[in-house]
Amino acid sequence: MTKPNVTVVILTKNEERHIARCLDSVASFATQCLVVDSGSTDRTREIAREKGATVLENPWINYATQMNWGIDRVPAEADWVMRLDADEYITEPLAQEIVQKLGGLGEEIDGVYVSRRMTFLRKRIRFGGIFPVRVLRLFRNGRGRCENRWMDEHILVPGQTADFDGELIDDNHNSLAWWTEKHNGYSNREVVDLLNLEYGFMPHETVADLKGGQQAGVKRWLKEKVYANMPTGSRALAYFLYRYVLRLGFLDGREGAAFHFLQGFWYRYLVDMKLFEVKRHMERTGADVETAIRDVLGIQLQPQPPASPAKPAKLG
Repeated sequence: MTKPNVTVVILTKNEERHIARCLDSVASFATQCLVVDSGSTDRTREIAREKGATVLENPWINYATQMNWGIDRVPAEADWVMRLDADEYITEPLAQEIVQKLGGLGEEIDGVYVSRRMTFLRKRIRFGGIFPVRVLRLFRNGRGRCENRWMDEHILVPGQTADFDGELIDDNHNSLAWWTEKHNGYSNREVVDLLNLEYGFMPHETVADLKGGQQAGVKRWLKEKVYANMPTGSRALAYFLYRYVLRLGFLDGREGAAFHFLQGFWYRYLVDMKLFEVKRHMERTGADVETAIRDVLGIQLQPQPPASPAKPAKLG
């Protein structure tokens, strides 16, 4: 059986707790691993090199910009590219599926969906109606890009997609203090996307699509067309109750209660209040939206490349 020619792209910053596990999980099928680092001060780069990865360095702007920078540096001879986060790992069934099936896919297939599950405080989250998430993480070299947005980025491909049954696991071993700090930063980025949805100051790429039937497209459509138009503040509570009560999130136990409350209510309420803060600043000072984002959130928006001229047929 011919080993598929796959280059794995992993973004890192201070990921010494996770990077070895991540790289070990792809060793059975990856031809090359590109670790794109944005200023680690721990042993991340050293460990990655010890595991045989090629380490590249590039200053951080946002996830999409960094991932596309890495994708642009995938060798031309690679047939497939895999996007993977440093705190994720590929399960053995998915690794075997990639080895056995990837090379047999027809040329019309541009991307492959897999399932992603996650843990919180070392416990697997099973309820709440949000896992497993179907994500497009494998795509043909030269046919996939990360959508141009500041938060919740997906890979865009122009052609047909296939589905694999295997799973990857998001299993971060950092502390709850680290998690809340990270999501505080996420909330700034999500506010930028919400403001862009309203004011249109940057190109807007989105996987929102009801016709395709893909989970990512349906969820994004609901987020942009329904959730974004609900009253701020109260929508966070409604979403939490939907997850925790209607979708049985309470069955995830103490760890699950913390996850569904923090990620399903606290985080989304924080986004809403920061959105309110930026708009209030615009009203009080007369600042335009980009200036208000800089003044309130501390984000200096960079010149953005134009959106892709051809609308992708399949997204994930």
